[in-house]
Amino acid sequence: MSTPQNVSYLIFDIETVADGALVSKIRFPGQGLDPHAATAKYRAELLEQNGKDILPATFMLPACLVVAKVGPDFRLLDLVAIDEPNFRPYHIVRGFWQGWKHYSKPVLVTFNGRGYDLPVLEYAAYRYGLSLPEWFNIGAMSYEQSRNRYNVNSHLDLYDLFSNYGAFRPSGGLNLLANLIGKPGKSGIDGSQVQDYFDSGKIQEIVDYCRCDVLDTYFVFLRSRVMLGRISLEEEQRLVDEAKAWIEQRAENQPGLKHYLENWGDWQAPETEPRAAP
Repeated sequence: MSTPQNVSYLIFDIETVADGALVSKIRFPGQGLDPHAATAKYRAELLEQNGKDILPATFMLPACLVVAKVGPDFRLLDLVAIDEPNFRPYHIVRGFWQGWKHYSKPVLVTFNGRGYDLPVLEYAAYRYGLSLPEWFNIGAMSYEQSRNRYNVNSHLDLYDLFSNYGAFRPSGGLNLLANLIGKPGKSGIDGSQVQDYFDSGKIQEIVDYCRCDVLDTYFVFLRSRVMLGRISLEEEQRLVDEAKAWIEQRAENQPGLKHYLENWGDWQAPETEPRAAP
């Protein structure tokens, strides 16, 4: 295991499921709905209203959280599913925040984590009575506050980077950005299916999907470092090759990693790219 001083970035993704009892109490008081029925009813309402049945983050609990530990040289050090194989929400949330502090508050890296993943973790910290003064440092100067939207030394949300902080909507999201550099993207389930998979007891499939999302985020993060001039394209490709070798060493024992490699693609340099079809 790497020492705290070696981890500069924590790239993570969270998959969530509804707190059905809370949905029943807040959304449908007095109707006597059990948690499953309340969740199903709320999803149906949202689907009719918005075309999507994803519940707000305030009603969600983590089903799993996968984090990639990345060194100061942007090398992939480890890929961990917190509280595996039990995946208990309280232990996931506590383990995440404890890990962040243990590694001396490395930069959190997400894709749209500001809009979803972190609110889930913040509400869960409130629910479970966790003390996080290092994260909720609202007494600090504005740009030094950990939760400040522009403090990329605390949290780098790649969605903010590619959307110019909301000025542009990057249609296709992480899936598109991963595919542009040859990585698998959404090659299995997607977030809209997590609740149904969870209800069917398919937690391992959810964790495998989450691992793949974190790997996609890592490779998109690397290419963003090229854009920002932090590393050269040659350095990025070396890091990609090292990460692929790291994944290959572990794929036999982790179906999600094996699936990722089966859908792996190498980035195509522009001089080798074919002409666009007429």
